Amino acid sequence: MPHFGPIRRKDFIRFLKELGFSGPCSGGRYEFMVRDSDKLRLAIPNPHKGEIGKSLLAELLREAGITRGDWEKLK
Repeated sequence: MPHFGPIRRKDFIRFLKELGFSGPCSGGRYEFMVRDSDKLRLAIPNPHKGEIGKSLLAELLREAGITRGDWEKLK
């Protein structure tokens, strides 16, 4: 279960894949991941900036339509 806090980019991508996203795909300034079921495109932060902080994680999950409860249920 991922905690709701700072997380490595690699782990963030792995958990998004468990939630039905595919990618990451390259494009523009950021790589992005796609969930085809609702045609959602989510930009993934730069891998060279360290961990994804709690506030950015909250914003990304909101954009993806993932609740904190759903996030914390993942294995």
